[in-house]
Amino acid sequence: MPAAPFDGFHPSLFRFLKTLRANNHREWFQENKGRYESELLAPCQAFIRSFAPLLKRISPYFVADDRRVGGSLMRIYRDTRFAKDKTPYKTNVGIHFRHEMGKDVHCPGFYVHFAPDECFLGAGIWHPDSASLARIRQAIDDEPARWKRARDQKKFRAHFQLRGDRLKTAPRDYPRDHPLIDDLRRKDFIGVKPIEQHDVLAADFSRAVGEAFSASRTYMRFLCDALRIPF
Repeated sequence: MPAAPFDGFHPSLFRFLKTLRANNHREWFQENKGRYESELLAPCQAFIRSFAPLLKRISPYFVADDRRVGGSLMRIYRDTRFAKDKTPYKTNVGIHFRHEMGKDVHCPGFYVHFAPDECFLGAGIWHPDSASLARIRQAIDDEPARWKRARDQKKFRAHFQLRGDRLKTAPRDYPRDHPLIDDLRRKDFIGVKPIEQHDVLAADFSRAVGEAFSASRTYMRFLCDALRIPF
């Protein structure tokens, strides 16, 4: 049977996530597995397939993979081994279009997130490993003018604001009075664009996502160059 085309997200997706939040246990999920398949999994896979051509126009090195396991759609099952919260399921959708050379969410990528109480798009790198973080900081120090152009580019800032964790003080090997110390203290280099449920449900959602991600190309190229991977 051919895969279903993407005809937009529907309010039933948010209703499913809201109901899952109120019934976050294995028995309920098993009884409602069919709803998960039809109201969340299938439309997300269809969106990923439909977005692949748009993503390739932004950069050919980022991957839209519609597999139900190991692809762009992040798994709904929470890792509760070391968590105080033992609820077994995530109550949000996370779609990560990661760089082809990346193995997990800690690599450069484009991200789509929606939940009943929060929806946003992301572009950049979240919680990079220490070696990657050092390379990005070095690139900022080596090419400050290029970094500021990428960070402050008008079309990028029209969509995204930089968010994420920072060190409380200067990183090792950088003076506290460095002119870019606020950026060097970053532990995440992620641009975030808040959106609303009605944006997700709009008929032109794929186009709007592509437009936002396209606006981040200069920023993403800087990060990829810093990490010595192609963009």
